[in-house]
Formats: sequence, structure tokens, C-alpha cells
Amino acid sequence: MLQAAVIGAGNRGTIYSSYALKRPHEIQIIAIAELDEGRRKRFAKAHNIPEHMQFKTGEELLAGPKLCDVLFICTMDRQHFGPTMLALDKGYHILLEKPMSHDPLESVKIADKAKEKNAILAVCHSMRYGSLTQELKRLIDSKVIGDVMTIQWSENVGAEHYVSSFVRGKWRNSDESSSMILQKSCHDMDMLQWLVGSKCTKVSSFGSLTHFKADQAPEGAGTRCTECAIETDCPFSAIKLYYHERKGGWYNAVSIENTLEARMKALKEGPYGRCVWHCDNNVVDHQVVNLLFENEATVSFTMSGFTGKEKRTFKIMGTKGEIRGSRSQNELEINLFSGKQMVIYPEQYEGGHSGSDFLIMRDFVAQVNRGDRIGKTSAQESARSHMIAFAAEHSRVTGDTIDLDAYIEDVKAGRA
Repeated sequence: MLQAAVIGAGNRGTIYSSYALKRPHEIQIIAIAELDEGRRKRFAKAHNIPEHMQFKTGEELLAGPKLCDVLFICTMDRQHFGPTMLALDKGYHILLEKPMSHDPLESVKIADKAKEKNAILAVCHSMRYGSLTQELKRLIDSKVIGDVMTIQWSENVGAEHYVSSFVRGKWRNSDESSSMILQKSCHDMDMLQWLVGSKCTKVSSFGSLTHFKADQAPEGAGTRCTECAIETDCPFSAIKLYYHERKGGWYNAVSIENTLEARMKALKEGPYGRCVWHCDNNVVDHQVVNLLFENEATVSFTMSGFTGKEKRTFKIMGTKGEIRGSRSQNELEINLFSGKQMVIYPEQYEGGHSGSDFLIMRDFVAQVNRGDRIGKTSAQESARSHMIAFAAEHSRVTGDTIDLDAYIEDVKAGRA
């Protein structure tokens, strides 16, 4: 049985660690590092972690001798690099929440260190592990639609998700976390690189923060939803989104204590009660990315916060036909130019991200047990897909079309 320590007891750290509660014969969580005392205590109680194995920071946890086999690093984007590099030096195998880092050079250094230490470093690109995307990859590689020529891929973030995470939430400001295209869509850059099966050579991008800013606020909008004259008519009202007893939604981020009283206090005093037009957010609310690959395949990617539902949809066009799909509907529709049509519904699993959160944990545990340093993807490949996201943001800001290999060389030389 594997033993693991966790740095970061927020949403992602809690979700990945829940695998140990479901399959205690495979893996046990023996230590936790979390700055927030409430989260730390709640996590420690769930996993029966003794007091002496509870730490405030990852640095404290890593200060002593190696504690166990593997380490989950699930902190905020800008807190990944230091603990990851130290943990690799100490001999841990690592499950690292995406993105690897907010900084391109740090991402390269993490991948290089993992290779140097011959360590397993799995980045949480959970989409790779889902049954639908695994089936999609199998179909593409089998050439059922011939050679891939063009992909249209859309990340429909969903308005509720967007305002909760990227306007009011922890990833609203790139100066504190990372760019939208990296934080939310490095999943997609990884998927597209993997599905095309060729090296990305050129990147261009356009996008902006257009709507969720002060000059777009409706007349009468207050700075906080609990003190706003138009709150009852506002589609983004924090009271409507978070002050309820329905299952699901984003209210768990609002307050650690899951009561209506605690939630209302948080809405009156905390970040989630702010007006969406009067926050300190700066990440884009819509963006497009164009990619050219070495095999001449092209990709158009769209990220938008202005969608009703949170889902990814895609159309993959090849020389013999096309595949249309939707992750939320767990459906792959194949239309061949010969006239043949098929619809496939892959096996589904319970858990977040269409079961991918469970599947990435199952795969990671098996990977460590068999000593496989690559698994479904290597740290080097993950870093390369991150570079696509970094290059896309560089293109968006500068207006330039980016030669990806040249950009990576500039990153390594400290010029980008």
C-alpha cells in the first residue's frame, strides 16, 4: 500500500485525496500541509492524521526527512515551484495540480528536474484520463476519419463558473495566480497536442476582458450584492448563486463552514459577495487561439465565459470524415464521407470531471506501483503543452504570431 502526503487541502487536494477513503487498501494519506487551520483540521479528521503530521506549510512538511512514497501538491499556481523542486530533490514521486507553474521557465525547470531525478511527476491534466477522451484518441489513432486536418474545440466555461472562479474567486487576477488560458485551458492545450499527435509550431491568439469591469456595470449596481438596489434582477447575484441549500454549485468556496449563516456572513464581508463589475479581476472573459502543427493540421480553440452550461464541445475533421463530441453528454458522433454513421457512448465513472478525477488517481497509483516514469504523459510533454498556453498569452498581449520552438528557446535563455 502506498503512503502519501498532501500539500494543499483546498478543493483539488481534497478531491484527489478522497480516492484514499474509497480505496484504503491502495493508498493512505499520512500527512497534510495547509495554511488555513479550518481546512487543515477538517482534512486531518477525514484521514485520521495525527497532530504531529499536520503542518502549516509545504516547507515545514518538507523540512524533515522523506515521510512517504508520494506527494500531492495542490496549492495555488504560484506556490508550486518551490515545494515541487524540493520534493524532487528528496526523492518523492509527485502528483502536481495544473498548471505546473505560472511562469514558463519554472515549468521547464520542473520537467527537467523530474527527468534528472528519474522521478514520476504526473501533472493533473485529468481530461486525458477520461473514458470519452481515451476513446476519442483511440478513434483518431485508428484513422477511422483518416488524417486529422482541422479541429474546432470550445471550452464553454459557463457563466456561473466564470464569475465564481475568475471574477470573484482565486483565479480572477493573473498577478496573483496565472493567465486564464494557462489556468483554465492548459487542459485543452494538452488535449489538442495529444490528439493531433504532432508538434505544435505556430500560435496566435486574441481576447480580452470586455464585460466584467466597472465601465460595464448596470446603473444602480452596488459594490456588494448584499447592499445592491438591482440585486434581485442581476443574473450574477451572489445571493442567488451561493445563498441556498441546493446540492452542487460554487457555494463551498464561499465559506469553510457550510451553513447559511456562515455563508451570509461571507457574502457581506468576503470576496464572493462582491459585484462582478467591481472586483479586482483582470483575466480575459473570452479568447481564441489558433494552432498550426508540424503535420499541417490546424486548430481553432475558443474559451468563453459567456455560456449557459459548463462543457467542452468539439468537431474533429479528417480526410475520411468527422467526429463531433461533447464531454457533458458523453457522446461521440462519427460521420464518414462514405455515408456510414456511428454514435458511441463510452463507459462512465462516478466522480468529478466526468469521472476523470477518479481515473487519474487510479492511474497514478498504478503507475507508481509499477515504477513507470512516463505513464500516460511525461513531465516533459506536459511542459511542452504548457508552452503552447504561455505562447498564446504572449501572442494575445503582443499581437504577434509565435514560433513555438523559438519561444521556448527564449524562455530557457531568460528572454521571454
